[in-house]
Amino acid sequence: MYDFTHAPKRQGTDSVKWHVEPGELPMWIADMDFATAPEIVTALQAKLQLGAFGYEEPQASYFAAVASWYQQVHHAQADPSWMTFATGVVPAISAIVRRVTDIGDNVLVQAPVYNIFYNSIENNGRHVLASDLQYAAGQYAVDWADLEAKLAAPLTTLMILCNPHNPIGKVWTKAELTQLAELCLKHLVILLADEIHGDLVLAGADYTPVFSLEAELRQNTITLVSPSKTFNVAALHAATAIVPDPALHARVDRGLNRDEVAEPNLLAIPGTIAAYTKGAAWLTALKQQLWANHQLAVEFIQQELPQVRVASGPATYLMWLDVHAYGQSATALTQQIRQRTGLIVSDGTVYRGNGDQFLRLNFACPEAMLQDGLARLKRGLAE
Repeated sequence: MYDFTHAPKRQGTDSVKWHVEPGELPMWIADMDFATAPEIVTALQAKLQLGAFGYEEPQASYFAAVASWYQQVHHAQADPSWMTFATGVVPAISAIVRRVTDIGDNVLVQAPVYNIFYNSIENNGRHVLASDLQYAAGQYAVDWADLEAKLAAPLTTLMILCNPHNPIGKVWTKAELTQLAELCLKHLVILLADEIHGDLVLAGADYTPVFSLEAELRQNTITLVSPSKTFNVAALHAATAIVPDPALHARVDRGLNRDEVAEPNLLAIPGTIAAYTKGAAWLTALKQQLWANHQLAVEFIQQELPQVRVASGPATYLMWLDVHAYGQSATALTQQIRQRTGLIVSDGTVYRGNGDQFLRLNFACPEAMLQDGLARLKRGLAE
C-alpha cells in the first residue's frame, strides 16, 4: 500500500536536511526520507481547501485522538484531562525548564543524549548535571549510585529523560523507569520525559510511557509526545504534554501559555488527528522497512567495516556507531567523511558523555539511498 522506495526531492524546498551542496548525501538530522502517510496528506489537503485560516485551539477530538493512540498502540491509559497542546517537544522542554526550575538550578541528564537538551538548560541559565551512561562491550547501562547522588544534590530540581533514548536507541524497561521515578520522587525532582521516539521501537518489547507508571510515581512526571518523528511531520509543530498531577499540570499549562507555545498552526490539529486515528497501518509498514534497513546496515558494517561497532538499541532510526578504533575524534572523522565522499553524518561529540568516539547515522531512507550512504561511509573511513 505504501511507497518506501522513493524519496521526495526536497532540494530547494527550505528543507534543513537537504540544504546541501550538489552530490552531498545528508544522513544526520532525525528526519526521514520517506513521504508521510497519505492519510495525513489527505487531511491536510482538506484543511487547505477550506480557504479560511483564523485562530484555532484544540478541542476534545484532538485529545481523544492522542489518548486513543496510546491505548491502542501502546496499551497505556492517558486521561485527556492530563493533556495540554504544545507547538513541539523542544519548545515545551524549554518552557517547562523556565517554569518548574529556577536560575542556577541543576537539571540532570544521562549523557550521551540529544544535544538540544543542553540548549534548553544552558540557554535558560540553569546548569547541566550529567550522570553519564556507562559503556562497555557495545552496551550502555545506568550508574544508579551516581544517578541517585546527583538527584540528591540540593540544587537538582528537574531531570530530563529521553525515552527511548536518542542517540543510543535504548528502550528503557518498566523496571528501570520505575526505579528512576522512585528516585526522583524520593529526592523531590520532577521527571520530564521526552518520548518523541516512542512509536519507533523496531524489535523486541515495546516502550513504556512514563505516564503509565503506578499512580504515585507518575504524579511527579511530565511526558511529552508528538507525531513528529513517527510520521515525518516535524514541520507540523504539534506535541502534547501529559501531566497527571493537577497541580503540576497547572504549572506546566501556565508555562506553555506564558511562553506562547500552546497555540496550533492551521495544520497541526488535523494532521495530528489523522496521524493518530488513521496512521497505524502506515506505521506498521514503515517499521518493517526501517528494521530491514537496520539489518542491512548492520550486516554491511560487520562485513565491510570491522573496526566499527554498532552500539545502538532497537529504537529510533538512528544508528550509533563506535569508531574509537580509528584513533581520531568523531569531529575529525565526520569532516573527513564529508570531504572525501559528500556523506554527512552526525558528530557524536555534541551529545557529550563518550560521544566523541561515535558517529550517528540516519538510516530512514529508501534502500538504494542507504546502500549509497554505506558505500560512502566505507570510502570515507578508508585508511
